[in-house]
Amino acid sequence: MPKLDDAERLAHMLDYARMAQSVSTGRTREHLDTDTLFSLGVVRALEVVGEAANRVSPAGRQRLPNIPWPKIIGLRNRIVHGYDLLDRDVIWGIISNDLQPLIAELEKAVQPERP
Repeated sequence: MPKLDDAERLAHMLDYARMAQSVSTGRTREHLDTDTLFSLGVVRALEVVGEAANRVSPAGRQRLPNIPWPKIIGLRNRIVHGYDLLDRDVIWGIISNDLQPLIAELEKAVQPERP
């Protein structure tokens, strides 16, 4: 399997961040507690954002200082290793407050490289 480069990892981050945002449109915090498929989908999308972020090279991360790399990767680690300790209020805060700024930063980084 070929190794992906930073541009492809950033594109994955953008795609999955957009996916998390899209499935969250029209939803409320309560849906994380009551809609299992929504909760699973959003958490999985955030996990992929974090995994892709973890695979961006240190040089690639340095080129994009406005992206909160440690927080994104830390969330991925929490999802994978502390799945039973996930705070849905934190997840909702990410959906509500953090996804759009992340998407904006990723769009600036990815757009020049996408056709």
